[in-house]
Amino acid sequence: MNHDIIKNVRKNTPLIHHLTNHVVENVSANGLLAFGATPVMGKAVDEAADMASAADGVLLNIGTITSAELPSMILAGQAANAKGTPVLLDPVGVAATPFRDMAVKTILKKVQPTVIKGNAGELAYLVDIPWKTKGVDSTGKGCVDDIATKVSETFQTVSIVTGETDMIGIGNDIVQNQTWHPLMNQITGSGCLLGSIIAACLTTDHPIVEQVTTAVTFYGLAGEYAARHQNVNGPGTFLPYFIDALSFNPEALKG
Repeated sequence: MNHDIIKNVRKNTPLIHHLTNHVVENVSANGLLAFGATPVMGKAVDEAADMASAADGVLLNIGTITSAELPSMILAGQAANAKGTPVLLDPVGVAATPFRDMAVKTILKKVQPTVIKGNAGELAYLVDIPWKTKGVDSTGKGCVDDIATKVSETFQTVSIVTGETDMIGIGNDIVQNQTWHPLMNQITGSGCLLGSIIAACLTTDHPIVEQVTTAVTFYGLAGEYAARHQNVNGPGTFLPYFIDALSFNPEALKG
């Protein structure tokens, strides 16, 4: 983990344009603000490209995507590509319905993501690796390294397969992260908020492997730290302490 990346984010407060699912907009905004970046939500097709052009990073999350929102995601992604702004794609539940499948395939044909992040089932589906899923959740088991590598190579991007151990694929190279706590799986939007944190770290000038590794490591440490708090008795009490932990310095989270 490169602490300078987090310091850089907090110094520059990058603007991250979210085209994300409405279930997580509040927690994503609050979590990103705690981390030190600035969120903006803008899905209207009339402003998507302008907003993306003004932003330092763009997050495309299909969790509650509608037919009206797909063109906005494409316009925002293309505007970011044209400017050289990082784009993170989160193909939430891509295997759940034909519409989600079509939406992600369309985005990938027209937008070049900097990072594709998702659970094993979502990313396995993108590269035709058999994997069990249930709705938006991954329930299968297998070699996650292969998924991360194939996604990275197929789409010429960095891939992040999230789980108890995160697998980061950069071409043939794999980096693992094991910071995590089970309570993170019991709050809505923890994966989606991780996308926001990664997008913020992508705005720095450091090598991309350091950017994404720092983001996922710090995020997991924040979860572990919050879960240790004496007032945390379950997911309901965990969430506010988790948001607090995202504002801390990395050194404080290891205590």
